[in-house]
Amino acid sequence: MGLMFAWFLVCVIGFLLMMALHFWSVEHQKLKRRFGKKKGVKIGRILGTFSGWMELVFLLGFWVSPQPRFTLLLNLSISLPLVDFSIPLSHLITAIPLMGVGAWIAIRAVREMSREVGFRVIDAHSKPRKIVTSGPFSIVRHPQYLGANLAHVGGSILFSASYALLFTPIYVTCNYLISWKEERELVRELGKKYKDYQEDTPMFIPPIWKNK
Repeated sequence: MGLMFAWFLVCVIGFLLMMALHFWSVEHQKLKRRFGKKKGVKIGRILGTFSGWMELVFLLGFWVSPQPRFTLLLNLSISLPLVDFSIPLSHLITAIPLMGVGAWIAIRAVREMSREVGFRVIDAHSKPRKIVTSGPFSIVRHPQYLGANLAHVGGSILFSASYALLFTPIYVTCNYLISWKEERELVRELGKKYKDYQEDTPMFIPPIWKNK
């Protein structure tokens, strides 16, 4: 049990370190003051890209690292060929829609942002050209993180990963803090336009209905 938890703990520490880098990558004004405008933008992009990919690596580590496994409903399982691993059928039915919807939302969000993370950068001053409110951004302000949250829950269920599922509140909180930090920067750079967007569009949870 100790060795199991140690592997998962390594993934947690690595993930939190990458979140710290991600947090630093959106400090546009501080990076530009410290390194200069062009270099600051470049460093921010490098930090954001590296931390984003490594967060994904550690997220996969949450799911596959040795840990107690659970079963939601029936113990009927599907064995995977070539590997000594089986997936409970109830987990497959529950997880695939969550992961599929989460991935679709996140990919749509990235495409809307022209492959930039959080907002579009078009000049050496790192100022966003406009607020993207089309596609999934018309429903929530941070669809990429909403998709990531759904995918994490789905992946935890798919792999019957009890530690990963228990980590979900911390994972969601980390995504909230990154979203909060990104929004602070956007308010500084776009002012009232972004504040109006905040008032009209929820951060993560899509509205069941909208008052017109």
